Parts: sequence; C-alpha cells; structure tokens
Amino acid sequence: MEVTPSSARILIIVPCFNEEGRVGHVIQDARRVLPSADVVAIDDASSDRTAAEAISAGATVVRHVCNLGAGTALETGCLYAVRNGYDIALHMDGDGQHLAEELPSLLTPLLAGEVDLVIGSRFQLRTGDDATPFIRRVGQRLFSFLLFLLSGKRCSDPTSGFRGFNRRVIRLFASGVLPYDYPDSDVILMSFMAGIRVIEVPVRMKERVGGKSMHSGIEPLYYGIKMFLSLLVVLLNFRVWRRWRRENCLTASGS
Repeated sequence: MEVTPSSARILIIVPCFNEEGRVGHVIQDARRVLPSADVVAIDDASSDRTAAEAISAGATVVRHVCNLGAGTALETGCLYAVRNGYDIALHMDGDGQHLAEELPSLLTPLLAGEVDLVIGSRFQLRTGDDATPFIRRVGQRLFSFLLFLLSGKRCSDPTSGFRGFNRRVIRLFASGVLPYDYPDSDVILMSFMAGIRVIEVPVRMKERVGGKSMHSGIEPLYYGIKMFLSLLVVLLNFRVWRRWRRENCLTASGS
C-alpha cells in the first residue's frame, strides 16, 4: 500500500541510559511537536528512574536487561518499528541535545519520498556560535573526509545521531548490521554502499548537560580507533551491501 503524508505511521525512537531529569522533557517536547507520532524509549538498562520518567511522559518503554550500547538500542527501536508496522522512524537522543522543534525538518523530505535517510547537521546553519568541543570538531572533520574518500559523498556531521529514515532503512537497521556502540560514520558508509538515498538537513542542537559524555577521558581515543576499524569492516563487507542493494531493487543514489 502506498504511504501518503496523511497515512504514514511515524515512530520517534529515543534511546536512553541514565537520563532521569532529561528524558521526560525530551518525550514531552516530541509529543507536542508531532502529536500524531508514537514514541518508544529504549532504556539501555538504566540504574535510575529513566524508564518511569519516560512512561510518565507518554512513551512506550522497551528495556534492555543489561547495557548493550547505543547501536543496539537503535536496532531495538527499529525492530519495534518493523514489528508494529511503522513507515517512518525519527531517532533522537534522550539527553536533550536534539531539539524537538527540528523534527519536522527530518520528517518533511521523508514524507515527500525524496530520500531514505535524513541526517540532521548542526554545521550547515553556520551560525558562528558552535560550542562543539575542539576534539569533537577535529574528529568530525576527519571522519567527514574519510567518508568522502571512501564513498565520494559528503557528510558534514558524521557523528550526528539526529536522524530520520523510511521503511527501507528501518529494515536495514533491524537486520543485525549495526555496531553495538557508536552507529555513526560506519553506518553512513554502510548506507551509501547499500544504495540508500541520504541527505543532510540543517538543524540546531544543544550541548549535552549532565550524564556521561563520550568526549571525556580516554573515550575520544577509543572512539577514533574503533571507528577506523569499523569503517574497514564495512568496506570488507562490500558484497553484503551489494547483495542487499540488489535484493531491495535500489539504485546508486544519494547526496
């Protein structure tokens, strides 16, 4: 059945881990901006009241019995979307850095059928007030260059977790191919190689307040090494993406 803007079933996926005091506001704002959408919070074995707060805010909660990482949380959300027949999924973090007011920017090109995957980029607005830490900016530029080198396609914000995608991408992300921890540049390269139509749209974001950040201590070093290796694994599995592309009747298109 053809999906139209009026008939599309939309799911907002909110992975969260120990986001008490933040996730409730995120869900309330998302429901206010897109009242016709459903919200599922993927609680990655939080030790605080994250799940209870998400339920009180109006979300369905799926809980992991142990901490499995951001990539697995996204995969769980996509499995939920597949099993419940959603047409479009919007992915936003539970820590408040992704603004609900920007959700329509992700949704509009998906409803128009123009693309399969939309990435919200904080760098396309160029407001001059970017507060992104220096190490993160360097990493973003490095992986943006690597993506262009490996795929010939540009992505200004390869670490953005603010994304929207259609049923084609939901099926791909639910098929067991996502990394368990950081689904960033490697997933974008995977999407390019699988023939997914990808665009970036400019969005505003806030810096994370509270909770654990991946940009402190030795985490940036681990992230960089892991992402290099993960990009290599994606490249070595080019036959998998070519077969998936062929089976899904895709053409070589993208941004």
